Amino acid sequence: MARIEERLAVDLRTGAEAEALVEVRARGELARLPWAASLIILALVFVAVFAPLIAPHSPTVQSLPDKLTPPAWQEGGSAKHLLGTDLLGRDMLSRLIYGARVSLTVAASALLAGGGVGLLLGILSGYLGGRVDSFLMRVVDATLTFPTILIALLFAVSLGQGLRTMVIAITLILWARFARVVRGEVLAVKTRDFVSLAKVHGCSHLRIMAVHILPNVTNTFMVLLSLHIGFVILVEASLSFLGAGIAPPTPSWGQMVADGRGHIASAWWLSFIPGAAIMLVVLAFNLFGDWLRDWLDPRLRQT
Repeated sequence: MARIEERLAVDLRTGAEAEALVEVRARGELARLPWAASLIILALVFVAVFAPLIAPHSPTVQSLPDKLTPPAWQEGGSAKHLLGTDLLGRDMLSRLIYGARVSLTVAASALLAGGGVGLLLGILSGYLGGRVDSFLMRVVDATLTFPTILIALLFAVSLGQGLRTMVIAITLILWARFARVVRGEVLAVKTRDFVSLAKVHGCSHLRIMAVHILPNVTNTFMVLLSLHIGFVILVEASLSFLGAGIAPPTPSWGQMVADGRGHIASAWWLSFIPGAAIMLVVLAFNLFGDWLRDWLDPRLRQT
């Protein structure tokens, strides 16, 4: 009886130590969370969702008497326009807020479309193997050789400017990046014992891919999504800067930078403010994606 009680005490102590260790690790992971980047992302999402309620002015209404008004803290500025106005007297803060909505819309649409296609084809390629794998990987190799900007410019010329054109162009390049990485994960997962047992049990290929393969590549897929948000926003800004993005007068950060490039010396805020917004948002998503990768990977989490 004494031995049993002693063994139970040891088990309880071991369980308590394990729980304490898990709690310490969770606190450590939370402490490593990039709080500044997370706050920037949350602010971006909040501003984009509630843009009509937050923006002090219409982003498209022109007021020529107020054109090129400097920011409020600069001489000649006005509290009416905190970040100044552009060449047509439109409020820079309102255009910046609505530009965030455009950037997030393009990023979400392109990532859902391109990431979804890449996830599906990556699972098929890695699981089926053989000729299917060889064919899909050659298509991926060919797709990755095409420059994103050039394809988008070609689409803009043939289909015209707009949100749909930009999403299609980015999707056609983005899916290959997802497919290659997911395929590598599937090659490792399909050799595990639970997949072999599922085959022995008589499960169909579709069930194995949906029930056993997909959940084990979801973490990698989520990391890829977070790491590519900044890339898509940067591509959208670049296309808008080159005139192949969202058609005016809809505000976009890249178009705002392009509008002010000829007035850097006299009206620095026209290009600097949207350029700084692009830099901060892309950096924030990249930092958050790096943290998410470390958090979801048990091997990196233990270091």
